[in-house]
Amino acid sequence: QVQLVESGGDLVQAGGSLRLSCAASGSTFSITTMGWYRQAPGKQRELVARITSAGGTYYRDSVKGRFTISRDNAKNTVTLQMNSLKPEDTAVYYCHTETRNGYWGQGTQVTVSS
Repeated sequence: QVQLVESGGDLVQAGGSLRLSCAASGSTFSITTMGWYRQAPGKQRELVARITSAGGTYYRDSVKGRFTISRDNAKNTVTLQMNSLKPEDTAVYYCHTETRNGYWGQGTQVTVSS
């Protein structure tokens, strides 16, 4: 059983920055691909960024150049550094294990005001 806990969500003005963190339990974190997703009200949940155990990354086009995903296997954490935030980034952000039986965190609210 894996537990994921996100933190760092806040209200921020457009152009500002936030860093989200996801703390994971379990013994297989270091070999698990991790993802950050987001969901705005009335919208589908969408993949924001992904990082493999080897450090390979993927970003959706709308966040490329602004967001950076990273991981610290010694601490069982994955982070999402978000810069140059836009109102359209407003959503609940979720951490996820990219496995067959994936686990989700509880989510953390990010609100970007204009």
